[in-house]
Amino acid sequence: MSGGDGTHRVRAGRRTVEVHRPDKVLFPGGGDAKEYTKADLVDYYRAVAPFMLPHLRGRPLMLERHPDGIDGPMFMQKNTPDHYPEWIERVELAKEGGTVRHTVCDDTATLVYLADQASITLHRWLSRSDRIDHPDRLVFDLDPPSVPEGPGGTAGDDFEAVREAARLLGELLDELELPSALMTTGSRGLHVIVPLNGRHDFDEVRAFARDVADTLAGAHPDRLTTAARKKERGDRLYLDIQRNAYAQTAVAPYTVRPRPGAPVATPITWDRLDDPELHARRWTVADAVEQARTNPWSGLLSRGRALGPARRRLNALRG
Repeated sequence: MSGGDGTHRVRAGRRTVEVHRPDKVLFPGGGDAKEYTKADLVDYYRAVAPFMLPHLRGRPLMLERHPDGIDGPMFMQKNTPDHYPEWIERVELAKEGGTVRHTVCDDTATLVYLADQASITLHRWLSRSDRIDHPDRLVFDLDPPSVPEGPGGTAGDDFEAVREAARLLGELLDELELPSALMTTGSRGLHVIVPLNGRHDFDEVRAFARDVADTLAGAHPDRLTTAARKKERGDRLYLDIQRNAYAQTAVAPYTVRPRPGAPVATPITWDRLDDPELHARRWTVADAVEQARTNPWSGLLSRGRALGPARRRLNALRG
């Protein structure tokens, strides 16, 4: 439905949400990139909601907002503004020196409302608000080392290094008998995600992730590193485990990224790692819903594990 004031009214579940300035261009076109408006973003999030909401429900969010599109100013929003509708869930959490009232996206209407606010990217906590100190996800973030600019060329990313690092990490997690899931980030690399049963606190989970990364980097010191400082990495891929801490976030599955062409962080099966056409921005708002319908993770994330047995296997490997 369209309003006389230029707004659109979109049905989302049991609610109708107003979309303001639907023709506002958020993703300018150019080159191979297609132009997308706010209405396109709303349509995408409404369509992907059945697949995305299970990854959002009950989790505090940090919103990446681009009111004037991806070429304009951006800001990160943690605290929920007072003018947000009362039907949107919030959760108040401790931070240093006070509290933050985070938005929680539990339904399609909230997802559409956030899209109307030009919240292009949703970053989620790895824990739920009812057990905020105990994450049920562990995330390894694999971004490629930059490829130096060549004569007449431009600097780029070495996605083959990401592909190889993910393969090695997946093999190690298999040895530890931990299930794992793979996701393109829609930006530069891949996330490898391990479902947990929520019994461990953030300190335990982060220490385990660090030891896994150290073990893998120790076995492949020419290709992988856990050095936090860029100048110490050289051309090695950084195994980033920093997201596994209280109040840290990771991009949500099926969220859009603020890059030309509106790429999407997209869950995939492990066998897609061998697809020569795979890259971090393989799926966009034009085809990510179709990929979501294939159910690439197929119930995997409901198989949350305790880390005790895996820790013992890891200690045995480390000698």
